[in-house]
Amino acid sequence: MDKSKLYNDVPYLPFAAHGTQSDAALDMPKQDVTLLRELGKRYAEAASSPENARRKSAWADINDLRGGRPLVWANEICWHEMNVNNELTLVSESPIALRIESMLRRTLYQWNHLQGDMIIEQTFFSPYILENTGFGIAPDADIAITDPNNTIASRRFHCQIKRMEDIDQIKTPGITLQKERTEAFFQQYSYIFDGIIAVEKYGCSGFWFAPWDDIVLWMGAEEVLTGLAAEPELMHVLIKRLTDAYLGALDQLEALKLVASNNLNVRVGSGGYGYTRSIPPAADGCGAMRIWGSATPQIFSSVSPRMHDEFGLTYEKRWLERFALSYYGCCEPLHNKLDILKSIPNLRKISISPWADTIAASEQMRGKYVVSLKPTPAFLACDTFDSALAEDELREKLKQLKACCVEVILKDISTVRGEPERLWRWMDMAMRVAQEFG
Repeated sequence: MDKSKLYNDVPYLPFAAHGTQSDAALDMPKQDVTLLRELGKRYAEAASSPENARRKSAWADINDLRGGRPLVWANEICWHEMNVNNELTLVSESPIALRIESMLRRTLYQWNHLQGDMIIEQTFFSPYILENTGFGIAPDADIAITDPNNTIASRRFHCQIKRMEDIDQIKTPGITLQKERTEAFFQQYSYIFDGIIAVEKYGCSGFWFAPWDDIVLWMGAEEVLTGLAAEPELMHVLIKRLTDAYLGALDQLEALKLVASNNLNVRVGSGGYGYTRSIPPAADGCGAMRIWGSATPQIFSSVSPRMHDEFGLTYEKRWLERFALSYYGCCEPLHNKLDILKSIPNLRKISISPWADTIAASEQMRGKYVVSLKPTPAFLACDTFDSALAEDELREKLKQLKACCVEVILKDISTVRGEPERLWRWMDMAMRVAQEFG
C-alpha cells in the first residue's frame, strides 16, 4: 500500500462524484487504535489551549466587521514536501486508521510549526457517510506529471460540450445518506477517542459554488472564453443547467437535514474560518440559511464586468441567496468588479488575490466587507527564499488596507523546494507583521 498517495485533500466540490469512505473496512488492529489514541491525546491537548477561545473571538470580530489586527492562516499546503523528523509519516495499517492518522498528524504539524491564528475545536467530527452520483460527466484530460508525489499537475482538457444536446449529459446529483454506515463510523470514532476528546456527527458545511470551474474541466479554458463571446446562448443554457443541478443537490441535503454549521473552524470559500456572531449557532440540519455560502468564477479574470455580471453573478446570486452570509472570489482579481458585487445582498467577505489592486480594494471595501487578502506564495518557490522581500510585500499591502477588516490567507502552496522551514519562517514573519497593524 502506497501511503503517500492515499490521503490527498478531497476536491472542494461538494456535488462532484468522488470516492467516499463507504467501502472501507472499519475494523483495525489494536496497534492502530493505540496509535490513534496517542495522537488524539496530543490533539486534545492542543484543542484545550486558551489560544483557541481567544482566536475564536478575534475571527468573529473580523467577520462581523468589528475590527482587530489582521488574522493569519495557511492552507492548501504541499504536504508531500513538509515531513520532518517523521512527523507526517503514516504507520497505521487499516484504511480508516490511515485517514484519521493523516488528519491528526497534519493538524498537529501545523499547530507546532505554522500555527498562525489557526483554531482546533475540542471535538472530533465523525462525518455523515453519503453516496453521491455526481453530475454525470467527468473531465477528460491529458495529464503531465513532473512530481509523482505532488497532487498538482498540468492538464489539457478535451471539450465534451460543443452543442446544445451535449448539455443533456449534466444530471442533478443524487444524494443518499448511509445511516447504518454513518452510525458505524461514529461508534468506531467514539471507541477510539473514548475519554480523550468528544466525538460528534457532522454534516456538510463546505459549499463551494464554482460552476465555471466545472465547465472548464469539461470544455477547456480557451473553449469556455471563446464560447462566452461566440456562442452566448449555448453558454447561458449550460450555466443555467449546472446551477439548477447544484441547487437540486442542495435541496436534497436540506431535506435530509445534512447541512451543518460552518460557524466554527471550517474554511469558508477560499478564505479563513467562519466564526461570526451574525449567524446564530446552529446544529446539523439547520438549513443553508443558517450558514455561510460562497461562489467564484475564476476563469472570468479576463472578462469584462458586464460579461461577468451576465454569465456569473446572474446565476451565482441564485445560489448565494440561499445562505445567511456570502464569501466571493478566489484567485481572480476583483478590485475592478466591486461595483457589480454590491448587488449580492448578503455579501460579507471578498477575496483579494495577488493580482488585485489593494489600494482600489481598500477604498471600496473599508467598513463594508472583509478583505480576504491572498499574499503570493511565489516567494516560497524561488531558488532562495527571500523572507525580507516577502515581508516588504505583506507590510505594504497591509498599509494599503489600513482600517479594513483583513484576513491574510496563504494558499496555493505548490512547493517549498523541499525546505519546510521556508513556510515556518513565512508564518513567523506574517504574524509579526500582522501584530504591527493591531
